[in-house]
Amino acid sequence: MTTLTCRIRRTAAVAVALAAGSTLTQTATAAPAQPAQHRGSHVTSAPLTAGLYQSAYSERNHVLWTTSAVGRPPVTESALLKVDPRTLKVKDSIQPPVTDPATGAVEAVYGVAVDDEHNTVWATNTRDNSVAVYSQRDGKHLATLEGVEHAREVVVDERHNTAWASGFGDGTLVAFDTRTHKETKRVTVEGSSPAGLAVNERTGTVYATDLEGDRILAVSPHAKEPTTFPAGDGPISVALSRDGRTAYTADQEAGTVSVVDLRKGEVTRSVPTGEGTLSVATDPRSGRVLAANRTAGDVSVVDPRRGTVAEKLATGANPNHVTASRSAAYVVDKSGSGPAGEDQVHRVRLGR
Repeated sequence: MTTLTCRIRRTAAVAVALAAGSTLTQTATAAPAQPAQHRGSHVTSAPLTAGLYQSAYSERNHVLWTTSAVGRPPVTESALLKVDPRTLKVKDSIQPPVTDPATGAVEAVYGVAVDDEHNTVWATNTRDNSVAVYSQRDGKHLATLEGVEHAREVVVDERHNTAWASGFGDGTLVAFDTRTHKETKRVTVEGSSPAGLAVNERTGTVYATDLEGDRILAVSPHAKEPTTFPAGDGPISVALSRDGRTAYTADQEAGTVSVVDLRKGEVTRSVPTGEGTLSVATDPRSGRVLAANRTAGDVSVVDPRRGTVAEKLATGANPNHVTASRSAAYVVDKSGSGPAGEDQVHRVRLGR
């Protein structure tokens, strides 16, 4: 992801082979930043492979899908990993298609989302300006959908049979039919740099952070023009509250999580979380927000109603992405701290 790497100062991963096995470690949490209203959370960690990027959890299959890619073009090492969320061991490693036999370059995968309705997993091929679809059942590559410039993230709206991808390179948001894999909508906001995505499946509205515009772009199914909302400094990831009325952005430059009231169209709180806040996810049970702080090297658990950090969770260095399911949250890092230099996955069970 050459352009985005320069713009947000990502650290390059070290190339190592996929680990044959995983060693689990238990990590206690740090003391809460505010008086605790719940028991502490627990983190379990395991090495996976080099170049971890994002993860997505399948409720249907009880599987954690992670993406990995190592190096700059021509990228020859990339995999879509099928991980057992209980043991944190790799169940299968799916290799993307080769795009250039002469160099061995593959259609490297970066962003990821699951579609449990159609039993597929979607991935962004950032360096190839495309999105790919794989079968969750057998890992078969089903389609490559071109025309998403510097595709960064993808999110699936199962209720409306739609997958949205963010085209960071040209300010576009592109929608695909998850049944036919055909493009259905393309919205371009001139001068924008859409990065993180979240979708409200009740309304069909997709929200994208505009990294350099310090705002959120919202595209509703029937609106003629996108709506914009303010955010913090350098918003790169976005998550929604359970009722869909509030958005949370990871503000990389500010090191904060912004709480955005989508009805009032204003930032109601700005919560300092840690340097280099890179990814956010909402815990479905408690409504708390997890923020992966890349530079600080930890994960903050934010109480959005109080506007405070309830806990700091120790993970590996350079946490890159966080996703949350009903049972746990998962963080992937770029620490290179495994026994063979692998990056790690961390399962977080939040305290009550």
